[in-house]
Amino acid sequence: MDMSIVAAIVLAAAAAGGLAYVFVYPLLSGEARAEKRQRALVGEGERRPERAGRGADRREQIAQSLKELEEREKNRHKISLEQRIAHAGLNWTRSRFYLISAGVGFTVALVLFSMTGNLVLAAVGAFAGGLGAPRWFLGFMKKRRLNRYLEELPNAIDVIVRGIRSGLPLGDCLRIIASEAQEPVRSEFRYLVEQQTLGLSVGEAVAKLYERVPVAESNFFAIVIGIQQKSGGNLAETLGNLSRVLRERRKMKQKIIAMSMEAKASAGIIAALPFVVALLTYITSPTYIELLWITFMGKIMLAVSAIWMTFGILVMRKMINFDF
Repeated sequence: MDMSIVAAIVLAAAAAGGLAYVFVYPLLSGEARAEKRQRALVGEGERRPERAGRGADRREQIAQSLKELEEREKNRHKISLEQRIAHAGLNWTRSRFYLISAGVGFTVALVLFSMTGNLVLAAVGAFAGGLGAPRWFLGFMKKRRLNRYLEELPNAIDVIVRGIRSGLPLGDCLRIIASEAQEPVRSEFRYLVEQQTLGLSVGEAVAKLYERVPVAESNFFAIVIGIQQKSGGNLAETLGNLSRVLRERRKMKQKIIAMSMEAKASAGIIAALPFVVALLTYITSPTYIELLWITFMGKIMLAVSAIWMTFGILVMRKMINFDF
């Protein structure tokens, strides 16, 4: 069979899988329905008449804060390497990160070349070790740091609530957290206190918290402090409600993770099933299955099956992973 026909078959399979992933996944994940509800809410909010008085000003401030939150969410993925390193809680510089990446890539390539003697495999290992492994490490460290932050933040907010109710100013409450809280909340609030000593207000310093800890809870805390600084109100009661909301959000997150474990296990079994069946078949009847990589048509079938299986795994991964 002509190689152009083979290439056409493989490209057609890849194109069909890509179209299925683009058009079918939004229907499965509910993104289209979510966007429709969001547009309906925005349209309804625009049709509401403006009301005078303090209540209207407060709603405008909340709307402005929510708009800023939405803009931050849109720009969440547009972060530099320095910000990625800061999110992971590391004190590396850009040059140090590149040196570590080069060292890991060289080590992986050297090990693979010494074991196999294949330059192509060594080049692939250098690419994966130099670009993939360090960035995966940053993502792992960031996730672990954010989990510790989310565990400790409600306790820090409770300290602020008790301090305000006992008569302490907000700045003193922040200093208590900066000296006695668990990491990474302690270091983040210490940075807030340092920013205040440089001349920033409490609202401005807290608003920068999201840049270093990019989670929705940081935005909630910044919005509450910012609105209280502009329009006043019972800060202790508002922060108490926020602390309760954050704890309920964490409980809901843990519940969703527990409920999705069955789907994750099923997806893992489905993804591993073809490889397990192929291995068992090769052990029992090697001459039966070796036609897949010996004959020309078998290689085409393997390539098309691998493409479609990749798309299936990506769809299952999107369906069982939730963003909080």
